[in-house]
Amino acid sequence: MHEIIWLLLLCPFTLLHAQEKATSKPPYAAIVDAQHKGQDGKVVNGTSTYRTIGAALNAAPENNASPHAIFIRTGRYYEKLSVDKPNIHLIGENRETTFITYDAAAGTKDPQGKSYGTRGSFTLRISAPDFRAENLTIENSFDYHANRAKADDDPTKLRDTQAVALLTDQNSDRATFINCTLSSHQDTLFSNTGRHYFYKSIIAGSVDFIFGAGQVVFDDCDIISRDRYASNNGYIVAPSTLLAQPFGFLFTHCRLKKETPNMQANSVSLGRPWHPSGNPQAVGSAIFMHCEIDDHISEQGWVAMGGGRDENGNRIMFQPEDARFFEYNNTGPGAITSPSRRILTDTQAQAYTIHSVLNGWQPHK
Repeated sequence: MHEIIWLLLLCPFTLLHAQEKATSKPPYAAIVDAQHKGQDGKVVNGTSTYRTIGAALNAAPENNASPHAIFIRTGRYYEKLSVDKPNIHLIGENRETTFITYDAAAGTKDPQGKSYGTRGSFTLRISAPDFRAENLTIENSFDYHANRAKADDDPTKLRDTQAVALLTDQNSDRATFINCTLSSHQDTLFSNTGRHYFYKSIIAGSVDFIFGAGQVVFDDCDIISRDRYASNNGYIVAPSTLLAQPFGFLFTHCRLKKETPNMQANSVSLGRPWHPSGNPQAVGSAIFMHCEIDDHISEQGWVAMGGGRDENGNRIMFQPEDARFFEYNNTGPGAITSPSRRILTDTQAQAYTIHSVLNGWQPHK
């Protein structure tokens, strides 16, 4: 008798719990599935489902006051994408199996027959605030080595081989990347504006593969130099931080690695100062702190970079000692002490924190 009474008492609560589960909001606003066979936007198991990321982005609200999360199932999505709506979150199923990829280089012709140029070569462009990506690979799959192997008189050989995987453009701010991979060769990550945070991510490339004027923190990331099979295997950073901006790129507790064990030692520079159009106000800032550095990084560390021309038409060379390039408390065979690799004092290093570089913004890991 007592058991029957307890069952009667529990039934309303059990029914209420079941109703709450049935009416609870799905964890994602949309799902992208390369294997989806229905129409784009068809509701499957309670969530609108799309075959392409572009279709899911087009269907997203214009002004999201809260996160609009799009889950991307395993697949290789060959798409050239722009995110111009705030609060878009792209969540991949697995970084190793979920790819956003495109293969445009600066010299590649667009549908109108014009060259994309560096800024137009992106695979993914962010031009709205509060973007977030997790568990994704974003790559520019332009075949750098195949193009380089072509004869110089081959009309199909591109001269402009910049190939951006990710561009953070005007209006981008507070963008977060967790457990993501960015891959290309030349100009992988173009952080052009805003504040951005990368955590436990991989950025791979060869020439100037992290560049631009943004304020960016790389926290516990792998920075991988890809082999060009040459004595000069490129440059990691090319910041163009404006002089009025106190911080640019901060690498903290990162690992500077080489793509293959046989990459030539002493063949990669930490970076060089980029002055777009010779702009004297672009005085790059890049700091490597508490990083593990392999032997591919050169003893010199930093090198000069050309930009603009003087009144006599001569190319101006901007020197790294005039930029804001420093290291602090790095380890490993590539953490070499040399006159050209300036080290912060303990007091100076205190100014370079995640909080200060991001100007008070606290990203959620």
